[in-house]
Amino acid sequence: MEVASSRYPYVRMMRPKQWLKNGFVLAPLVFSQQLMQSRGVERSVEAFLCWCAVSSGIYIFNDLFDREADRRHPAKCMRPLASGEVRPAAAALLAAVLLTGGLGGLFTLGLHVLVPAALYAAVNLAYSAYLKQVVIVDVMAIASGFVLRVIGGAEAIDAWVSPWLVLCTALLALFLGFEKRRGEQVLLELDAEKHRAVLTHYSSTLLNQLISVLTASTVLSYALYTISEETVAKFGTNKLFLTVPFVLYGIFRYLYVAHQKGQGGSPTEIVFRDRPLALNLLLWIGACAAIIYWPE
Repeated sequence: MEVASSRYPYVRMMRPKQWLKNGFVLAPLVFSQQLMQSRGVERSVEAFLCWCAVSSGIYIFNDLFDREADRRHPAKCMRPLASGEVRPAAAALLAAVLLTGGLGGLFTLGLHVLVPAALYAAVNLAYSAYLKQVVIVDVMAIASGFVLRVIGGAEAIDAWVSPWLVLCTALLALFLGFEKRRGEQVLLELDAEKHRAVLTHYSSTLLNQLISVLTASTVLSYALYTISEETVAKFGTNKLFLTVPFVLYGIFRYLYVAHQKGQGGSPTEIVFRDRPLALNLLLWIGACAAIIYWPE
């Protein structure tokens, strides 16, 4: 939920909490077994910071497009542009600087590192302008950003991206996207279509069905990834399947918080606010790293 505050409106407009999503840029560093290599770490961190700048620029442009609708939202009306704390011209200038700086930084790492971020920017600008009005495509456009983050992180360290990693990321992103749509419906109720027109095409029944399919698909794809011949051969162990319980608990806990506590509007807010979910995420990362780097 947005918090009303007159402090640091330009920083809030950049949504630093959302940088958590850019953690997907670092995933290839861990799963390519380059975490102990200084070159890989340096390039991954640089790519992560550049993605933070790019994504913040996109968030600002999105707020420029949505500022009128945000004024009718009980939480988003507190955003700097919607509340009038920041003028549109100043916001556009900051967004342009962030985008230019972020994309320029990625270009210094190589053209192949820039391409995924450029595609991310293009898709999200198209989303802000039109795709957010197209049912199902709106969530798929958002989900593509997570996949492009993984690909961008892999390109930064010249790592091969496993199709399993891409599939797991895409399914998880779709799950989170439809959960967010469900959260918006619950929060806004009858005013949902006034804030986001595409919500008129989503019924609670449809969203629950989509979420059920994606819940099962996400867990199954991750479980199959951990025991696949490719994974076992790459890491030299079949113990990665021991991390499946963390994934199960994470998804179940997320569903509990979103459905029982009514906090499904923002995935990052849930992670920051719910300690069991945040702890589970850290334990999953630690378990994966331990198994991948110390398999015996």
